[in-house]
Amino acid sequence: MMDLFMIAAMAYLFGNFSSAYILGRLFRKEDIRNFGSGNAGATNALRVFGKRIGIISLISDILKGVLAVYIAGYIWGEQAELLAGIFVVIGHNWPALLGFKGGKGIATSLGVIAWLHWPTIVISITIAVLIIARTRYVSLGSIVGAVLTPIIGALINRPFDKNFILTISILSAIAIYQHRDNFGRLIRGEELRLGEKIDEG
Repeated sequence: MMDLFMIAAMAYLFGNFSSAYILGRLFRKEDIRNFGSGNAGATNALRVFGKRIGIISLISDILKGVLAVYIAGYIWGEQAELLAGIFVVIGHNWPALLGFKGGKGIATSLGVIAWLHWPTIVISITIAVLIIARTRYVSLGSIVGAVLTPIIGALINRPFDKNFILTISILSAIAIYQHRDNFGRLIRGEELRLGEKIDEG
């Protein structure tokens, strides 16, 4: 039981490291959560602070997911990676150090699943990127990718690992929940496309 707590706590604290927030504070003297969508994530960093900070935030969030599951697996064994994968995303989305107001967890989930079973995420990313390229809606690509990821995992992960499928299903459910406002804006035709900026006036 103590090991489970330590795995969850370690991964959650990893998730609290918000590159979008830190880079915004360091280089722009601004809290990213006060701008754009209000999320401390890579997409909002790209929209608010530009390509350089956005790309660095994206890479950092992916690596955060990879490192959390790698360290958990190295110390506690393979099954610890699954618990760590869930809690690093929870830490990213609801970071105690930032008042429980973080990002949406897509990039961090990407890193987690890439480490656990990279073919699953490669297929999901390919589909998501094609949707984004076609529609210019990052949120739509993210939502569709999240819905399809556990299905893809169940189809191609061999030998079949029910704990892995449960883990990525939880991550997918979290991602879809975090995009509930985007879903509403998509239906109303109010969602911003990639490259568009929010009118703060």
